Amino acid sequence: MNKTDLVAAVAERAGLSRTDAAKAVDSMIEAITEALRDGREVRLVGFGSFAVTHRAAAAGRDPRSGAAIQIPASKLPKFRAGQALKDALNPL
Repeated sequence: MNKTDLVAAVAERAGLSRTDAAKAVDSMIEAITEALRDGREVRLVGFGSFAVTHRAAAAGRDPRSGAAIQIPASKLPKFRAGQALKDALNPL
């Protein structure tokens, strides 16, 4: 499923126009991104949690030249599925 498919599914299930559903999906993505950028965790009960993890700086090698390079520290988004989502994917 891509974003267009998600917008169509939201529009159908919520009884919205595709334009309104696209605004809702875009707003949700922006809100989650903004919260993560601010260092906050986003918890959607029954679905999962979004959080930011930190990757430490590391030494590496340039694959073309073999020269040593420094890989800078970075922040990465992380998603942890909630129990309801896990149960939906793995019915008894």
